[in-house]
Amino acid sequence: MSGFAGSVRPFSSMAETVGTPEVAHAVVHKHGHEHTDRREGMIEIGEAILLALVAIATAWSGYQTGKWDGRQASLYSLSSKYRVEADSATTLSGQQRLYDTNTFGFWLSAKAQGREADAELFVRRFRPEYKVAFDAWLKLDPFNNPKAPPGPIFMPQYKNAQSELARARQRQASEAFAEGTHAREEGDRYLRNTVLLATVLFLTALAQKFKVRRVRIGLLVVCGVLLAIALVFISTYPRA
Repeated sequence: MSGFAGSVRPFSSMAETVGTPEVAHAVVHKHGHEHTDRREGMIEIGEAILLALVAIATAWSGYQTGKWDGRQASLYSLSSKYRVEADSATTLSGQQRLYDTNTFGFWLSAKAQGREADAELFVRRFRPEYKVAFDAWLKLDPFNNPKAPPGPIFMPQYKNAQSELARARQRQASEAFAEGTHAREEGDRYLRNTVLLATVLFLTALAQKFKVRRVRIGLLVVCGVLLAIALVFISTYPRA
């Protein structure tokens, strides 16, 4: 019995000696695997955060692009409307100026021929705006004063509301067009930023295809830098 027991101990000791390195290897392998899984998990979390930020930034850039494009269209339409009104007012102003010139010519002819009744009739046909300039012109004694202007339309008192309206509408049309051009430029800036964000999205998706961790992390760093640039642009661009 004692010999049997003695033979068992060496076998047990051998088993312990053989099993210890295997257990240690298994523990180290398990620990290394857990460490690798942890790194992989951190990379995946980083990718998820990056994709979420890209999605939000892309949506905002697209929204602002649409808003600026709509503002551009509205301003260009308003500019066209003002130009049409300016053209209409200019046409009416020319017609009124022609009327003023003709009635004055008829008055002058009647006055020269001594037909006072006819002259008074033409005076009553003057437009109110023209009558103000006509009265100021008569006060200069134009028939005896060689320094008097040739007619009431050359007087500073001569005004034409339609002519002034045409100038105002032309100015408003130019301002609206300039604002529309500015809106188009802002929309283009947001559009370029959207393209930049799309590049970040593509590179992030590409990084997920690589198994080499360094390459994957390198691409993610590049994506992070590009995303930071895009976010800076968004923070400095005006909002529609």
